[in-house]
Amino acid sequence: MIRLSIPMREALEKLSLPFLMAAAIGLMLAGRIDSGLADRARMALADALTPIYSGLSRPYARMTEAFGRLQYLWDLASENAELRAENAELRRWQSVALALEAENARLKSELHWVPDPAVPFVTARAVADAGGLYDRAVLVALAPGIAMHVGEIALDAHGLVGRVTEVGAESARVLLITDLNSRIPVRLVASDARAIVAGTNGPDPELLYWPPGTTPAEGEQVVTSGIAGAFPPGLPVGAVHYVRGGVPEVVPAAELGQFGVLRLFDYGLHGIISPESTEAEGRGHGS
Repeated sequence: MIRLSIPMREALEKLSLPFLMAAAIGLMLAGRIDSGLADRARMALADALTPIYSGLSRPYARMTEAFGRLQYLWDLASENAELRAENAELRRWQSVALALEAENARLKSELHWVPDPAVPFVTARAVADAGGLYDRAVLVALAPGIAMHVGEIALDAHGLVGRVTEVGAESARVLLITDLNSRIPVRLVASDARAIVAGTNGPDPELLYWPPGTTPAEGEQVVTSGIAGAFPPGLPVGAVHYVRGGVPEVVPAAELGQFGVLRLFDYGLHGIISPESTEAEGRGHGS
């Protein structure tokens, strides 16, 4: 190793800056004289460094892949732990459900309980949003020969959709629960209070006329009460939701904006039917 004297090192330090400046100016002049020189030099440097980059990228890619596998295994272990806990919880609830099912069967046997008869229904496809006499209604197509009556209840997979108000030879019109003319006697599940769900022609109907001293709770489930013979009891209508101003609305359980297949149940109820609907039913069966 060559040792330089202190004066020599000081001289080299003083000359390093002028040397670098001169080299930079020389490179600039060379680039001006030969415009392709800088590009060729850059590409030559890139060619010289490419094998080095290639050699370094392989272990880097392997390290990245190994780290990704470790992360995946870590996440998999965490997910497995969560699934085991959920599975144990489900097994516990399964045991509870089986015990309740056995107890329910025993109580029914002791009480000589007679189950309710199955309610007849037909399945129909919604073909159009057709208002007719009403603003919020849907038209469903019926197969030829299907007997349909005004007052039948329309449900989807989630809850109450509405009620049949007009019947034709091959179609029927269902008045939705959001229509301004819709009034549904309901029961608040948590408080067991009675109220009315009234349509507003908007996406969510209003909740009206609950008893004094009872405040509907946010998220409280709302089902039909069966009062007045318009709807059978216990059908899911929706959940209470408060909007601005403290006005309670009912978010429908049914998917009223995505009609597909509806089930029309004949509960044999004909309460609160308008004269227009009765006349429409007569015209439909007469046709």
